[in-house]
Amino acid sequence: MSLSSARQRRATAASPPTDDGYSKEAKDRRRRPSGEEEEEGIRWFLPFLALGLLRHMSASSNLIHDCDEVFNYWEPLHFLLYRSGFQTWEYSSNFALRSYLYLFIHALVAGPASMIFGEHKVRVFYSVRIFLGLISTITETVLVVALSRKYGKRLACYVLAMLCLTSGCFFASTSFLPSSFSMYAVTLSSALFLLENYAAAVSVAAAGVILGWPFSILVFLPVTVLSVIADYYCYGKWTASVFNLLKYNVFGGGESHLYGTEGPSFYFKNGFNNFNFAFILALLFLGFVPFARKKYVPDLLIVVSPVYIWLAFMSLQAHKEERFLYPIYPLICVAAAAVIDTFPDFFHDKYSSEQSIFEKIAKGLRPLILGFILCASHSRTFSMLNGYGAPIQIYQHLEHHEDTGPGSVLCVGSEWHRYPSSFFIPSYISEVWWIDDGFRGLLPFPFNETLGGTTAAPSYFNDKNKASDEQYLKDIGACSLLVELDLRRPYPSRGSALSTWETLAALPFLDRELSPALYRSFFIPHRWQQNNVFGLYKLLRRLPTDQA
Repeated sequence: MSLSSARQRRATAASPPTDDGYSKEAKDRRRRPSGEEEEEGIRWFLPFLALGLLRHMSASSNLIHDCDEVFNYWEPLHFLLYRSGFQTWEYSSNFALRSYLYLFIHALVAGPASMIFGEHKVRVFYSVRIFLGLISTITETVLVVALSRKYGKRLACYVLAMLCLTSGCFFASTSFLPSSFSMYAVTLSSALFLLENYAAAVSVAAAGVILGWPFSILVFLPVTVLSVIADYYCYGKWTASVFNLLKYNVFGGGESHLYGTEGPSFYFKNGFNNFNFAFILALLFLGFVPFARKKYVPDLLIVVSPVYIWLAFMSLQAHKEERFLYPIYPLICVAAAAVIDTFPDFFHDKYSSEQSIFEKIAKGLRPLILGFILCASHSRTFSMLNGYGAPIQIYQHLEHHEDTGPGSVLCVGSEWHRYPSSFFIPSYISEVWWIDDGFRGLLPFPFNETLGGTTAAPSYFNDKNKASDEQYLKDIGACSLLVELDLRRPYPSRGSALSTWETLAALPFLDRELSPALYRSFFIPHRWQQNNVFGLYKLLRRLPTDQA
């Protein structure tokens, strides 16, 4: 035996195994036809079942987190179906900032549902939500399967768990918002990229940009044309809502700052609230890449990079809202899961075949870290649903009070921004009116069929957020029903101050200003109820004159 041969054998024996699931040989085996070798990775059924159950829970219990969801999407959809609903200035043909094409897509589900359920409009509302949950389930299932095929089951399972249980994904998955639609597109496009179906990945990304979050519109002309045609049909003139929106928000043509500005830390606080420590881990992904270069470079790095790009771009905008981060929510889960999966590599000695004690401890910590993140996420979700779920539940009580009589008028004061949409207004209520409780911004008006419906350009709309004299009901005595929030502050509420009202329903509502940040943000057993302050969300009915 030659000396070189002996050295070669000893080196081979001492070398650590190279088949770690990420070597070229392992990848080649996964790409073999099923007849040659069984394909590795998670199969479709498990993630589809798990995500489907959680998305159904979201559809049935999710809050409406932003009044824009109601007035810019649910209300115009309600008008398309029932010829009634509230219109915002963005839908005035003078401004035309919103695309009707996005609404038409959802009308494909809402239309048949409205014919099936008739006057039960609430069921139409939840049918659309279930449809959104189904889209989310499908796109996220493809992502989990793609990750399992490319990087193994462990990373895919971590991502699956976070997609199911993190608060951000739970809430965003069934929100009727273009940013959620963009989230579906980003998720599916990322999955197709990992599956090496690049043409489909680009096509999905293009559709998501145009229909969901139109900040890269110019290179996607075919889908843009469809949006222009839909807008022409509804606005009654040639216009491009996606260009109008870009001009207003990005190119300095509008004043979005009138609707609130936030500091640079806004998205980091929201990211932590919705993902807790997973958000921090996601931001640390770039720091872990050098320790897992063979695993995650370049493909996963490309997939995760929008987290940094999107955060930087959105943080530069003065007007910030939580929903603006929805498109990158699944990618936050991917980045955080990759860091947890890579954690032992930080302590790995590539020159030794033996695992160090620190590497073994790091492997043991992985499920504990994931478990802590999931528990904190569930705590956040539970706190949100129980603390702020009263508005939707109160409006559902309207179905049980038809004895108020046909032609009833529902009035809403300072709680206009929690109005859950006209889908919750039964037929015996003829009108919904805002009453003046001190708000001096511009409120939505009912769509005006006399002026042309969707083609109208009413004079009372403006893009300066200036209140119109016509937006409030002058005669409060015309109100049959009233919705209000009684926070039990020193000043009297309208309902408790007037003896002419009776309470039909009242539910606890978390008082954000008087509750500690920790306890209102996360549910802590035995502490949440004791340390938070609650008001009452009320549905009131005017008493008959002889009982007042």
